[in-house]
Amino acid sequence: MSFFPTAPKRPYQITQHGETRVDNYYWLRDREDPEVIKYLRAESDYLEEVMDHTKPLQEMLFAEMKGRIKESDSTVPDKRGDYFYYTRTEEGKQYPIFCRKYQSLENAEEILLDQNLLAEGKSFCSVGAFIVSPDRTKLAYSLDVEGGEVYTIYIKDLNNQIIYPEAIENTYSSVYFHTGVEWANDSQTIFYLTLDDAERPNRFMSHRIGTDATQDRLIHQEDDETYDLFIQRTRDHKYILLHHYGTNTTETHFLLADHPEDELQMLSPRRNGVEYIVAHHHGQFFIVTNYLAKNFRLMKASVEHPEIEYWQEVIPHRQDVLLDWIESFKDHLVLYERKNGLRQIRVSGTDGLSNARYVEFPEPAYSIGWESNSQYDTPVLRFQYSSMITPASVVDYHMDTGQWELVKQEEIPSGYNISEYISERVYATAADGTLVPISLVHKAGLIRDGNNPMLLYGYGAYGSAIDADFNSRRFSLLDRGFIFAIAHIRGGSDLGRAWYEDGKLFNKKNSFTDFIACAEYLIKEGFTSKEKLAIEGGSAGGLLVSACLTMRPDLFKAVIAKVAFVDVVTTMSDPTIPLTTLEYDEWGNPENLEHYKYMMSYSPYDNIRSTEYPHMLITTGLNDPRVAYWEPAKFAAKLREMKTDNNLLLLQTNYSSGHAGSSGRYDYLKEVAVDYAFLIDRLCGHTAPDVLSPIEIGQATSIIRQDLAVSD
Repeated sequence: MSFFPTAPKRPYQITQHGETRVDNYYWLRDREDPEVIKYLRAESDYLEEVMDHTKPLQEMLFAEMKGRIKESDSTVPDKRGDYFYYTRTEEGKQYPIFCRKYQSLENAEEILLDQNLLAEGKSFCSVGAFIVSPDRTKLAYSLDVEGGEVYTIYIKDLNNQIIYPEAIENTYSSVYFHTGVEWANDSQTIFYLTLDDAERPNRFMSHRIGTDATQDRLIHQEDDETYDLFIQRTRDHKYILLHHYGTNTTETHFLLADHPEDELQMLSPRRNGVEYIVAHHHGQFFIVTNYLAKNFRLMKASVEHPEIEYWQEVIPHRQDVLLDWIESFKDHLVLYERKNGLRQIRVSGTDGLSNARYVEFPEPAYSIGWESNSQYDTPVLRFQYSSMITPASVVDYHMDTGQWELVKQEEIPSGYNISEYISERVYATAADGTLVPISLVHKAGLIRDGNNPMLLYGYGAYGSAIDADFNSRRFSLLDRGFIFAIAHIRGGSDLGRAWYEDGKLFNKKNSFTDFIACAEYLIKEGFTSKEKLAIEGGSAGGLLVSACLTMRPDLFKAVIAKVAFVDVVTTMSDPTIPLTTLEYDEWGNPENLEHYKYMMSYSPYDNIRSTEYPHMLITTGLNDPRVAYWEPAKFAAKLREMKTDNNLLLLQTNYSSGHAGSSGRYDYLKEVAVDYAFLIDRLCGHTAPDVLSPIEIGQATSIIRQDLAVSD
């Protein structure tokens, strides 16, 4: 291919609020049009051609990242009843194996599910729900083999290792938490959610094992298209909770797990702008809510009278502390909070007040995450801890004594010396004077002379905070002199609820100007320069970096926009697209004139102009239900038409995945290797140092070519 691909222009008129705009690439939405796949394939071929000279580098990067993974490994066993549950991986295999042992870890292993077997002959495989019945004799799991996040539920008899004949299609699951199905206490009934035409989980169902799934009971249907549903069993196994989630309003129903045939009871009816989450403990609900409390407060109410008018305050609103989440144990309550941009854990007695203490963390900047904590009657809280230089660690915290017990820490087989790296936090000043935190990690001995290549990452949406965590893949950049930085911009909840609200709807541009201010600060302070600065974001973070690209194309050398939400107005004008109606309170509804004007003022696709742009790598998944493939495709096509430079523009399409990329761990590393090779090639050229020795590079090249041959 001698020239880069171009998409044909087919003018399509869109009229809104009396204004008409022409979209030359609207036709790319029609995946049944053979010209669409032809264009995507042409872009893929072009990427292969222009990145061909980086193949040895990609191979080296893959080998480095693979070398930092303990390929044969196991999670910390989680005791549930008489069994210890864990997942393990085997060298050379893409997926985990789900296992358990009876009573003792010294006993024989029972394999519950081998995802590698499920994935045979498939280019994508995701296990969503994974829930063992209360009597430990059955397993309910769900499977997506296309990447579209539409799951089929299967039920397995663990006594004789057979699959029940019923399969329940078109269901919701969360791959991040292996949820989406819950068992009633009779071990004969499961609860699950089905999807509507826009792939919104809207129907709460129950199924009796061994019966025809087409006759399943509809318990509740959510007809408001701005809400979706999520199910959860309380940690004491007393209730099944049905959560209704809008962008800024929630509602919860509940029923006894002992009586799956019962009707749902309302906890407290939805009120616009009021959010709450609940935990059950000995006949009462503890409620984390923003009702008359921007940063949320802790309330309680009896099961008999759980409505908002009966709520009693336990912990009042605090101006400097955001209350995130609650977990109940038999003798303790655990609150997850956020203060000064960092998550903290508060442990107390069951009244929420007595014997209160905070978990002490060993570093000034860190990340903590949830573990399953399946046992209700236990004095031990398990969580994950890491920092930008401390590998992921599983910690058992003894709530009665405050003892910190390190149970497991991620091993880096190829070697890792924490003293060779420095993590720090600095602050940039935004245009309105707001101080924006930036987390940095780099090699020790860094000289701030403006010559350091840097990757600046951001997200800034939905109130999601991006914490300073550990990622062994990054060290392939750090060891080549890169600085990695996270901009904790508004739109996340890093500094409280107001931090989120100041980066959504009519404040959305704050996310972009914050990110630009961070980039300018890092350049001014000598960490990097315009010629050495790359930015990256995915999904809503892809919107972030793409909006910054159109606002300040002069500020960056390279941009990676992954599964980027860039066609904001057109997408949010189409209620048939998944997530659209759910997110009117996040981005706005273009049917509203003021929303329309504001969204048009920053929508990256609508703000491409004739000018020079940085090097760009844009990625998408053909089966992505969250950000449809046509958004990145249209963005790339229009940029090719409008840009006046000779810088590289690449569109990478994964034809068998969705929003999260490849499902196999090695396939995912190969995707990251392409990203990093692009960055190193564009920012460092031939000056990038090798990390592996020449002999190791040859060995790595041989390994990856064998892997590629097998996968092909």
